[in-house]
Amino acid sequence: MKRKLLCAALALAMIFALAACGGPAGPAQTSEPTQEPLSFTRENFPRLDGSTSTAPLAAAIAAVLLGESEEEVADLIDFSRTTQSYRELMAGNADLVIAAEPAASVFDEMAEAGFEYELEPFATDALVFMVNENNPVDSLTLEELRGIYSGEITNWSEVGGEDMEIVPFQRNSESGSQVLMEKLVIDGSELMEPPEGYMLGAMGALIDAVKSYDNSANALGYTVYYYANDMRMAEGLKLLKIDGVEPDAETIRSGEYPFLNPYYLAMSAAEPEDSMTRVLFDWILGPDGQKLVDMQGYVSVMEVE
Repeated sequence: MKRKLLCAALALAMIFALAACGGPAGPAQTSEPTQEPLSFTRENFPRLDGSTSTAPLAAAIAAVLLGESEEEVADLIDFSRTTQSYRELMAGNADLVIAAEPAASVFDEMAEAGFEYELEPFATDALVFMVNENNPVDSLTLEELRGIYSGEITNWSEVGGEDMEIVPFQRNSESGSQVLMEKLVIDGSELMEPPEGYMLGAMGALIDAVKSYDNSANALGYTVYYYANDMRMAEGLKLLKIDGVEPDAETIRSGEYPFLNPYYLAMSAAEPEDSMTRVLFDWILGPDGQKLVDMQGYVSVMEVE
């Protein structure tokens, strides 16, 4: 599947080359000399940073625009995770961030430093909740989730399941999914302090923990939709409906699913109009970039055919 997506994505590179970064498909019919179209090289390619969940997209973008395989561009994709990536942008260690929303404190840090930036959504993601596929519970309400993660609800029988303890895993405080959890679900309520070993730094570790915790169906966890669905990291798990709404591309794009948040592009506001960083920023937001976003399994903000 990945190989098919890459082949299709490489076709977009030809479109991009012909379109000259959104310009006309070819030189104007005039006797005056024309400028060479802008093209990306390893020397001028923007330094990227971002979320773990957007690293596959960044690899696909680099492969398309540089005409290399995703394996060949791997050295260009060394993401420092959501919140830290914005700090790297502010520090001048990255040119373009492709990421989820960071912890609110980062916006305060940028304001205090006088760092001006441009921020635009390019895709929509969702916070999804997962349990072992053997757990009979298929849906939770917002209030039930808040009750579980505040420590008020501790047994699956309280939410229509079997008489067994709920083991609610969390992510670390600066991960993108934890930011979404606190913003979209907790929303000012009291989040319980996780027991030792129940807060995990890596998304894959949390998914594995929910899948295999004590060989039972007790555990509950959360991730972003891209990870759960398109990277197929949730095999052996099932995604829960929230207030009866199943998370999928249709309910996410329509806004029917409740826990939504954009993925963002961020760059310094001081980027020159003709910089390759700004060219890439605009391309990802344009039709060809949005097609690639969609083909890579993200829910693009622009509906594409």
